Amino acid sequence: MQQKERQVWYDGREVSVENMDIWELINHSPIDKVVVSLQQRQGGYFPQKMTFITEVANTDELEQVPLGDVVFSNNQEILANAKKLGYQTCIFYSVDDRVMLERVSREASEYDFAAVDFDLPTNIPLELIIARLEESNTVLLRAVNTAIDTEIAYGTLEKGSDGVLFATTDVDEVKRLTSYMSKLSSENLELHPMVVTEVKHAGMGVRACIDTTGIMTQDEGMIIGSTSGGGLFVCSETHYLPYMNLRPFRVNAGAIHSYVWQPDDAAEYLSDLKVGDKVLCVNTKGETRILTVGRMKTEVRPMLLIKGTVGNRELNVIVQDDWHIRIMSADGMPRNASTIKPGDELLAYVCEPGRHVGVKVNETIIEK
Repeated sequence: MQQKERQVWYDGREVSVENMDIWELINHSPIDKVVVSLQQRQGGYFPQKMTFITEVANTDELEQVPLGDVVFSNNQEILANAKKLGYQTCIFYSVDDRVMLERVSREASEYDFAAVDFDLPTNIPLELIIARLEESNTVLLRAVNTAIDTEIAYGTLEKGSDGVLFATTDVDEVKRLTSYMSKLSSENLELHPMVVTEVKHAGMGVRACIDTTGIMTQDEGMIIGSTSGGGLFVCSETHYLPYMNLRPFRVNAGAIHSYVWQPDDAAEYLSDLKVGDKVLCVNTKGETRILTVGRMKTEVRPMLLIKGTVGNRELNVIVQDDWHIRIMSADGMPRNASTIKPGDELLAYVCEPGRHVGVKVNETIIEK
């Protein structure tokens, strides 16, 4: 069975609406699932990104819960009625003895989600539940209070729990959790030196700048290539420009036909990229983060073809033919595009070729 997507639910039932420090932090974090009381659900302000897990104390309250919420309760009768009404359900268990542990193992698979709290700081009960729910579709969450406990929950039995129910009013602990979540969700790309074999002017063409809603640093950029088998590290516009201001939100990416790499090793033509799309920002270590496209800026410019090889794989990129375009060299230093020459080594990413509408497919494909 496939690994279920990791989930973090923030348990906000004990957090007052007036505690703005916590709620502002949650609202601006990667956390997009919150457990709330029915009163909080009806009266609190939350961003549109949030998925609500609403606690229900009795069956009569179900009619007040918006459809689309997950109904949260430790009462099986309430959850049975919620299921009949079309809600997803989450049962909460507090495990303090072997009898309750056996009950969780026996019943939890009847629900979409099961959140489990333990009275002792041991992972053995969690291991047993993970093993017994392995073939079920139930998403198992462990109740935790710290980022360290989250990491431990994810590592138990190598597979770990499917998520955590995270409860704290400690601002610093929430910050540690969001930092851990960012690292957990980021991909690492294996970058290689590409030996340049040819550099030449490629005539006039349409080039695209990718303007994002984020800020990039001097060792960050994006992977841009003419073929689905990989691309070069094109730097962010964070390096010295003698006649204009820096644009740290921008990558002057290259010719409009090019691919840019996205999360989950997807790639998109620059011509198809649009506001709201996601792209991978990569640094010289191969660490990535996801940025949102805020604007695509296309203009006719003179173009430069840079070809090279990584082992027996040939790659190329066509970028604007201008000194201020930077390509990252293999030693992690930016190179002005117009000064690159055969024999130079540039930083590149290589993957298996073959894509359909940007998604990797297993097919015979020849790209030159």
